[in-house]
Amino acid sequence: MPWLELSLTVRAEQQPRVEEALDDLGALSITLQDADAETPDEQAIFEPGVGELPLWPTITLNALFDVDTDRRGLSEALGDLLPWLEPDQMLFRDVADEDWERAWMDQFKPMPFGRRLWIYPWNIEPPTDGDIVVVRLDPGLAFGSGTHPTTALCLEWLDGLQLAGKTVTDFGCGSGILAIAALKLGALSAVGVDNDPQALIASADNAERNGVAERLALFLPEDLDAEPADVFIANILAGPLGELAPQFAAAAKPGAPFAISGILQGQQEELLARYGEWFEGLQVDTREDWVRISGFRR
Repeated sequence: MPWLELSLTVRAEQQPRVEEALDDLGALSITLQDADAETPDEQAIFEPGVGELPLWPTITLNALFDVDTDRRGLSEALGDLLPWLEPDQMLFRDVADEDWERAWMDQFKPMPFGRRLWIYPWNIEPPTDGDIVVVRLDPGLAFGSGTHPTTALCLEWLDGLQLAGKTVTDFGCGSGILAIAALKLGALSAVGVDNDPQALIASADNAERNGVAERLALFLPEDLDAEPADVFIANILAGPLGELAPQFAAAAKPGAPFAISGILQGQQEELLARYGEWFEGLQVDTREDWVRISGFRR
């Protein structure tokens, strides 16, 4: 069946009240997007801190209603609930019914990272011959599927390591993609850490589906109880990376390879100085506007 979509563009501070009003009026779904970005990735938001819900300065809310919903009545009701809302802020359109999950999946293709690592969605079967390592992962909302430059930088770094028999810590594990990739590349065991309980659930599910759940331990940061790792990787944001440097140093064995990402161009110099206290052989690699720093624990 078709749907009626109502789009509203508002300031970030107005978003909670607008979303509440749409929900009260029977919206079947509400999605948020950056109103100023030409593409969804231009101002992507990754790995918020505990209790944080960062949003763009200007937000478009897209609400779906039953196609028979009275547009005029809906506009008047919104006007009553949100007196400051202008009529020209309300844009209606009819949306054809579609298998949204299938349409999204059809856009997600197998992706290579390095010499042998591939990420395959579950709707595409990987080849049975050839010397490739496959992680099966469907695209997710916010947790990471390899499409963002920081994830790609980290996956390529892992592919270049000799991981056989090694222990790995993945801080900011999200979907678990880095820890799972490390295990599929031969790591003995891995620890995934994330401040979002939903990320830990997603990581556990993805590890189970990839057949590595028994070798992956998952923790909230405050519950982390693991020995220093042979390999350490963190894909979060520059601010937390700077704050957590001493903790990361303690989580890596002497001589352990390490990599950090989630760093925008221009933020690396401060982090290089910060990490130089505990790590050596520091190297910077970039993709688009994003940076990966790698090296070894002193």
